[in-house]
Amino acid sequence: MIRWLYERRLLSGLSVLPAQICFMITGDDVEEAPGKLVEVTRWCVEISEAVAHAGRAPGVKGGPGGITGVTFHISTRGRDEGFSSIGRIREVAGFARLTLHHGETKETMGEGMDVHVAIGKSGREEITECIRKMARDGLVNEEVSEHAIEERLTFRYTPDLVIKTGGSHLTDFLIWQSVYSELFFSDVNWALFRKTDFLRALRDYQSRVRRFGK
Repeated sequence: MIRWLYERRLLSGLSVLPAQICFMITGDDVEEAPGKLVEVTRWCVEISEAVAHAGRAPGVKGGPGGITGVTFHISTRGRDEGFSSIGRIREVAGFARLTLHHGETKETMGEGMDVHVAIGKSGREEITECIRKMARDGLVNEEVSEHAIEERLTFRYTPDLVIKTGGSHLTDFLIWQSVYSELFFSDVNWALFRKTDFLRALRDYQSRVRRFGK
């Protein structure tokens, strides 16, 4: 009961939400708590709807609306065995639009909030592939620009908030896209990450003054 009341208090104080959120977790995190990814996605949907329903002008610093997209990057570094939780991840498609990136495959299913799950993807590999695409497209020096790179990215969105749980380091995922993102580090391990912890991260984001490198 006390936790529920505290969650309600935190939620009532939210009026500015990030449009795009990225969670950085590990394969071991997902294997330990395979249903947590689905649970956290539900929180994103519920919180965005609750703020909108309360009429608190769910604006975003830099854009309109509430939470419009969530990305989960699952680092598989150091894991030689296969990844066995894909079936649970697909449950997200029951209430959101899930795009699952795994190896060379890309699956899209469901409807609703955009949710991307990127398993074992590397930001350096993404940038390297952009350069290869520009070479294949025959771009000359004068045509190589930020725009030329951005239109060839696999993940073409900018996270407003990046959340890292547990004690492991950030990865290079979205290394280009997240240059101006707000970062939130939680000491709580992914398996123990609660809705209260997420609401605290959103409250922290709301309190920040974003400068976008200026």
